[in-house]
Amino acid sequence: MTSAADHSERFDQFPDTCAIVDLGAIRRNILGLWDRVGRERKVLLAVKADGYGHGSIEVSRLAEEIGVAWLGVALVSEGVELRKAGIRLPILKFSHTFPSEVDTALGHDIAVAAYDADQLQLLSASAARVGRSATVHLKADTGMGRIGAKPSDMVNLYRLASSLPGLKVGGVMTHLPVSDEYDLTFTTDQLSLFSQVVDAIRAEAVSQGKNPYEIIAHAANSGGILAHPSSWFDMVRPGIMLYGTYPSDEVEKSVELTEAMTFKTRLSFVKEVEPGTTISYGRTWTAPEKRLIGTIPVGYADGFNRLWTNRGRVLVNGISRNIAGRVCMDQSMVDLGCHEGQSGPRSGDHAVLFGRWGQSYISQTEWARELRTITYEVTCRIDKRVPRVYI
Repeated sequence: MTSAADHSERFDQFPDTCAIVDLGAIRRNILGLWDRVGRERKVLLAVKADGYGHGSIEVSRLAEEIGVAWLGVALVSEGVELRKAGIRLPILKFSHTFPSEVDTALGHDIAVAAYDADQLQLLSASAARVGRSATVHLKADTGMGRIGAKPSDMVNLYRLASSLPGLKVGGVMTHLPVSDEYDLTFTTDQLSLFSQVVDAIRAEAVSQGKNPYEIIAHAANSGGILAHPSSWFDMVRPGIMLYGTYPSDEVEKSVELTEAMTFKTRLSFVKEVEPGTTISYGRTWTAPEKRLIGTIPVGYADGFNRLWTNRGRVLVNGISRNIAGRVCMDQSMVDLGCHEGQSGPRSGDHAVLFGRWGQSYISQTEWARELRTITYEVTCRIDKRVPRVYI
């Protein structure tokens, strides 16, 4: 079970609509996972997709502050953005690097995943052009089926990389597709295979007179960190758990996590409607009696999913209120209940879309469950037009 801090007493200090990012929560999540795997292991923080929507630059600055070893990105442009912001930590690009991107990657000192001979030749040529050596992490496909060399080809790939000018083998890696599931068998078999690959490459390094432990072995994603100690090797690569949620309901909750993002807005308009009044596009919601209807200036363009139509909820002044009618692109309506003869919520009152308000809590896990997706998508889809506020 994850938790989230209550920032409601400070809502008046923040923009009307914003995503509040609690860097203290991210710090605690990092330190918690580090305690689990041991401080002797390096940590690579996945800050791709703008830090899963939390802000890659701010999270990377925190990483530098607390002694994290590496950062991970998916795009060359993501790494370039970090370099332009003054981030000096080593950066590894996880996914494929196209020929048109190689010089830019090397020019900004971004290490890349490599897994075939043509790619290594391309990187060597780029190193000569750019005048800077290319650091590669050789990737083995032990069961993900996405990118990576066959395990049986990895030693030959290492030999080639070692022989090419301008290349430095900085690591060997793989990826775990089901490390967050109840059944541990497939992941255990993967890790056994990967361990053999690591041993074989290190033996080859010794035969070449090199220090085998300069090659960083890494496999553990969030699921690996939580449930598979044999995946920890020299470095771990936490992703979603940094930001406060578990990769699945099945995985062992071996590290206590705190959600780092709260998504809030304000009521922009409140009106009383008569029985039978219909709300929003398609007239899919009808007032059963006199009701107060509130409008919030948040819609699916902001990351408040259209699937919340007639089924989502928000916390208005800490009280759960249901969405009335279809979610629009930029606005949504909220059923504020019946308040005849009483003062109800007013325009300007705060509303939490996910996060904590006192004892009330809408978690990112609730969003993922109800929307039939994963928490990764929940925060990644909070649009950039929603300002981030860092505390």
